[in-house]
Order: sequence, then C-alpha cells, then structure tokens
Amino acid sequence: MNLIVGFAPFILFTVLSRLSVDLGLWVAFAAAFVVTIRDFVESPSLRLLDAGSFLLFALLALGRGFLDPTLSLAAVRFIAALSLLLLLGLPLAFRRPFSVDYARLDPREADWPPQLFLRVNYLVSGAWTAAFAIMTLADGAVAFDADLPLYASIAASLVVLAAAVTFTLRYPAHAAKKAASQQ
Repeated sequence: MNLIVGFAPFILFTVLSRLSVDLGLWVAFAAAFVVTIRDFVESPSLRLLDAGSFLLFALLALGRGFLDPTLSLAAVRFIAALSLLLLLGLPLAFRRPFSVDYARLDPREADWPPQLFLRVNYLVSGAWTAAFAIMTLADGAVAFDADLPLYASIAASLVVLAAAVTFTLRYPAHAAKKAASQQ
C-alpha cells in the first residue's frame, strides 16, 4: 500500500488535470510534498519515487504557473509521464527495482525468501514502468499530433493506472501464497 501512496501525486494529477491543468499540478505538488515529508519523518532517507515526484511536480507547477502558462495539458501530461518513465525505468535497467524501498516497509514481505522478494519487486516495478511507457506513448501522440483526441490519452492513462494499482495490490499476496503452497 505504501507504493500506491507513492504514486498518489501522479494519480491525483491524472484525475484532476482534466478539470484544470493548474489545479492538477498544484494538488499533485502538494501531495508529493506531504508524501515526501511523511516518509522523511518516518526514516531519514528519501525514496526515489517520492523525491522524484516532488521535484517533477514542483518544476511543472512553477514552470507552467510562472514561465509558460500556455503549456498545453497534452504537453504537461507527456512531460510528467516521460519523467516518471525514466525515473522508474532507469533503476530497473540497472537491476534495482524502485519498489524494493517500499516493500521493505511491509513486515509481511520483509520476511520472504530473497528470491521471491526480488522476483515480486521486479514484476511490480516492471508493471509500473510498462504503465508509464504506455502513458508516455499515448500522451506523446496527443502532444505531437493536435488532431488526436486528448480523451483517448486520458482514458489510456486511467486504464493502465488501474491495472498497475490492481497488480500491485494483488500480485504480492498471490506470489506469497503460491510460494507457501510449494513448500
């Protein structure tokens, strides 16, 4: 569940940006601030997703608010999705799934055998990376081709976010149950 909280800023942005780009950015920035501070108070370290979301939404909110207020929703969505894709994909490419930092906080997962723990985290990190890859493609298509409808990109984002959330909430328990039954 801690991992889902880490994605709360982006989920809020995705939902609220359709009402107002600025509202979506500032609420996402505020949520990222709260998540980052909460995590820092719990432990004196910052997780990559939390710090990255905080920085991303701070820059986007301030940039659109003060530097380029005409930046379109499609462009903002593309920048956000691409940034998060890189933030999640690069550590995975270097064999360091970002979800490990969150999974270690769950006492149920911390006691798993190392192979199961790593496999689950690779798959969860991969699911989120794949979701952001799809969102980046959809948002990029809309940002670079004005004839494409924005609602298709938003729909794609909501579907893949729902799939990633569902996978994150269900798969670890399923994998642990399966591993326990094989012993």
